Amino acid sequence: MSIFAIADIHLSRTPGRSKPMDIFGSRWIDHEKRIKKNWSEIVGEGDTVVVPGDISWGLKLEDAVYDLDWVDALPGKKILIKGNHDLWWSGIQKLNRMYDSIMFLQYDSVTVEGVSICGSRGWITPDDEDFAAGDEKIYKRELLRLESSLKAAECDEIIGFLHYPPVANAASFSGFQQLFEDYGVKEVYYGHIHGEEGFRKTIQGNYHGINYSLISADYLNCKPIKIR
Repeated sequence: MSIFAIADIHLSRTPGRSKPMDIFGSRWIDHEKRIKKNWSEIVGEGDTVVVPGDISWGLKLEDAVYDLDWVDALPGKKILIKGNHDLWWSGIQKLNRMYDSIMFLQYDSVTVEGVSICGSRGWITPDDEDFAAGDEKIYKRELLRLESSLKAAECDEIIGFLHYPPVANAASFSGFQQLFEDYGVKEVYYGHIHGEEGFRKTIQGNYHGINYSLISADYLNCKPIKIR
């Protein structure tokens, strides 16, 4: 069985609260239909898809459930990680009682095909020019959340996921990268970055022995990428 990943699916199916994504560029035209088509064509019922963040525009769980039902109906098992726009995300135990095909990952890890899936939302890093005093507390909290997930890994091989990129500038180095190194992670996937300029500037490829890959939906042209 295979493992796939795609971030930033940005669903907006709540009746009367549609948020068109094509205002952000041509890569987002009919993105929901394209994601569903591509996902359904390549993902089997025995496969797993990791979605690290920005799943639903819903502000509350009762709004987001329309989007989560849509994800649930797609083939395969799904592992969801919180993104900065997932304001509906609260009560991890409650969330994990909602669906048989979906696991909401927070402070924990999931074993899939002999590897441990670990991750957290992340945050902007100190090398980001927009990093302010108020970001320090959130950044440190996300480091603790990521480490809790990594500590929970049951397999020797770990695949890491964040919603935010692990560092703002590829030439810099962050606490997220240090944790991935400390726990022997060799692959990290993340989202959050959109647009051609962002694609060019974000960290991609091998740095300090870890391969970093951007998997936001617009970057992947709305097609989940196979990672195992």
